[in-house]
Amino acid sequence: MSTPDPVAGLPAAVEIYDTTLRDGAQLEGISLTVADKLRIAEQLDRLGVHYIEGGWPGSNPKDVEFFARARTELNLERSKLVAFGSTRRVNGDAAQDATLANLLAAETEVVCIVGKASAYHVTEALRTSLDEGVAMVADSIRYLKSRGRTVFFDAEHFFDGYRDDPDFSLRVLQGAAEAGADCLVLCDTNGGSLPGQVQEMVAVVVAAVDCEVGVHLHNDTGCGVANALAGVAGGATQVQGTINGYGERVGNCDLVPIIANLSLKMGVETLPEGCLAELTSVAHHVAELVNFAADPQQPYVGTTAFAHKAGLHTSAISRRSDAYEHIAPELVGNGTRFLVSEMSGRSTIELKAKQLGVKLDGEVLGEIVDTLKELEYAGYHFEAADASLELLMRAASGWSHDYFTLESFSVNVGHRSGSGSRAWNDVAVQVETEATVTVQVDGDRVVATGEGNGPVNALDSALRKALASRFPELERLYLTDFKVRVLEARQGTGAVTRVLIDTTNGERTWTTIGVSENIIEASWQALVDSLVFGILHTDAPA
Repeated sequence: MSTPDPVAGLPAAVEIYDTTLRDGAQLEGISLTVADKLRIAEQLDRLGVHYIEGGWPGSNPKDVEFFARARTELNLERSKLVAFGSTRRVNGDAAQDATLANLLAAETEVVCIVGKASAYHVTEALRTSLDEGVAMVADSIRYLKSRGRTVFFDAEHFFDGYRDDPDFSLRVLQGAAEAGADCLVLCDTNGGSLPGQVQEMVAVVVAAVDCEVGVHLHNDTGCGVANALAGVAGGATQVQGTINGYGERVGNCDLVPIIANLSLKMGVETLPEGCLAELTSVAHHVAELVNFAADPQQPYVGTTAFAHKAGLHTSAISRRSDAYEHIAPELVGNGTRFLVSEMSGRSTIELKAKQLGVKLDGEVLGEIVDTLKELEYAGYHFEAADASLELLMRAASGWSHDYFTLESFSVNVGHRSGSGSRAWNDVAVQVETEATVTVQVDGDRVVATGEGNGPVNALDSALRKALASRFPELERLYLTDFKVRVLEARQGTGAVTRVLIDTTNGERTWTTIGVSENIIEASWQALVDSLVFGILHTDAPA
């Protein structure tokens, strides 16, 4: 799979401008510390974006601190840091404007200022004349240029404004260009534009000004990525957006698929050579830093982006990797995954076994396929339980562990209260949970008791005590998540229960599964698998 030649009429290269640290941070649920912002900036530099918008200096103490620390703590190799702000105030003097002064004080080579490109917003929001609206933009750019800065102008509400009053919107842009703006960035501030509209309006601006043109798009119609590509088709040479599409309301356009589409589908240069393969790693790392779960279905970089479940697909991929994949996943730092379920065929199991380093002959492959289909019918879900699947396949190949043998376990839950059973009735409630396990370890019978805040916690504690002297590596293993799903809910408390347990050793995380009509038994199955898998892979690389 080779990178295509540039599509006729498209720019040969597009600059990538990331605004995750400002616009992205406006997403509900994101609250970045200065340390978070510095670490994200390092990831963006590793990816090789051209510009990193650090924030609005002077608007809040956090951004003031960020730019101060960035000067000494950030060693950007590929990217340029940008300070963001607004034009001068209505009827003000650019040289005396506090916002512009703060931009200069940030000491960045590049600044980006936002101003109104909509007649409606000038007269209604700013409550000033259209002439003054143009002057505010031109004066600010001219002043910043006189102080040696590269200046980008974010034309706020451009697309809506152009539809209402195209003459004024173009007048603002022409004034900005004549004042020396290095790039005019057309903003779809409300996110309501569609790709055809974006391409058409960008093309009009490109033809009207002697200046680079960019786009800044929001995703309120679900067209953020498509609008960005349409903007480039119209002649834009800069795209502003955020990693993973974070941003106000439903988000900004997602730079991840934009970069991949421009680079791999449209032949447009975006990142420095060799950096595209960092896309998956950076997208996931940023998700961790903002404390959001990475979207498994995110195009190009999601964990399921190149995951195959149907046997027909995996059979074809085993012979030709491009049969069911639109690009080689390695180009963006991702990889092919083969999901095992009741839809799997022999080829899926064979490929999965090769990935795990498990040798299976033809007869065993058929038996595993049949077993998996029966277990999935009973409620197991192995595509979500990678560790239990590996143990199952190893067992089918003849492997068995001799770490320990269960003789019995019991769980006792005691509930004591003054009256009633609800703490919100101001009744003191005390719940005590104790578990006892009896196991054979190296020929010795070991009995251990553990307490916990619930049955699974108590069982985990008891089993670890029983095995601690023989397997000290268990101290490194931690249960990080516990999920319960009731299958066939119409049977109520008598329904079959599926339990998934996530475990980590600090380097890798794995998932195990248990299924039973008894939730304690289902939990025990998943718990045992989690520890067996951890012992098995104690010295394995992450």
